[in-house]
Amino acid sequence: MKGAELLSIAKSSNAAESLHPAESADAADAFATRLLAWFDVHGRKNLPWQQDRTPYRVWISEVMLQQTQVSTVIPYFERFMARFPEVGMLAAAPEDEVLHLWTGLGYYARARNLRACARVLVAAHGGVFPEAIDAVVELPGIGRSTAGAILALSRDERHAILDGNVKRVLSRVFGIAGDPSSAAVNAALWMQAEACTPKSRAGAYTQAIMDLGATVCTRSRPACTVCPMNGICIAAREGRQGELPGRKVRRERRVREATLLIAESGSAGARAVLLERRPSPGIWGGLWSPPQFEDEGAALEWCRREVGETFSELKRLPPIDHAFTHFDLRLNPVRVRCAVGSGVREGEGRLWYSLEAPPRVGLPQPIRLLIERLMAG
Repeated sequence: MKGAELLSIAKSSNAAESLHPAESADAADAFATRLLAWFDVHGRKNLPWQQDRTPYRVWISEVMLQQTQVSTVIPYFERFMARFPEVGMLAAAPEDEVLHLWTGLGYYARARNLRACARVLVAAHGGVFPEAIDAVVELPGIGRSTAGAILALSRDERHAILDGNVKRVLSRVFGIAGDPSSAAVNAALWMQAEACTPKSRAGAYTQAIMDLGATVCTRSRPACTVCPMNGICIAAREGRQGELPGRKVRRERRVREATLLIAESGSAGARAVLLERRPSPGIWGGLWSPPQFEDEGAALEWCRREVGETFSELKRLPPIDHAFTHFDLRLNPVRVRCAVGSGVREGEGRLWYSLEAPPRVGLPQPIRLLIERLMAG
């Protein structure tokens, strides 16, 4: 089927919803054929998780790759696999060690869910991923798209996926307009994803459509002239690459501000900073951070009460700005020197973090960078 014919099939701005499955079959087949031909020549085939493709390795990589670039993930994946080469070791690992290896990747609930999922796999499935996709979806932290990717990439089973890259490709090629997070548009995209996923070479197709979105059909400045879909893509034909996929309704970003208490104790060569474990619900859940307060007065009052010793050398450090998905956070660090033998003792939720011999615990990236500056200071 020629490109002009395909364009006439998929001519509406909401093509996936308007096409009857039988009418769209030729367009979907042509899409898969073009994509696999492109992948055979240009696709990525030497990434670390593409070697020894077990469900476990694919699962770890897919979770790490959520909202994170491949170049960033590679060293984290390699370190993670070196420490936890199989699911039983991950299931038995302390949460702090898992979070420590995750430090810097962000979205730390992913790491906690990995450990929780590993424990379920060992306890309920003998350490093996289930055969049925519905059983995989029921595992902690695994949604429909991730489950499909795990089974397609590791077992070559036919399951559609719909991550951010795939949404962008399908929205542009088939002209599926509207907010992809809305129920109606999401359903249309899933229908198109199911229609396009071929019965054979499902694993290669799955990798190919992710690669196309990541390397060619990018969010800004897509390389349309070298795209295998150039002759059939509605967005390219109509100049709507910036319009498709549709944008989410923007909400005004909130700004939060807090004081970070850097309570430091010990002498040269034996310095330590007081850290608290963040509660699991909320930002940086399960990670370790200096105590946070609404303002400096509350921080210093807490220090007097909890540390039980007078402090000196109060110093205000430069603010730390960090962007989360829905809001911006500004932390104002206040550094105080506490007497040796300060009253706060270590427990389940507190520890004196040695600057000279750091323990293997999970730290938020901004806190890790702050501690590195303290070590050098």
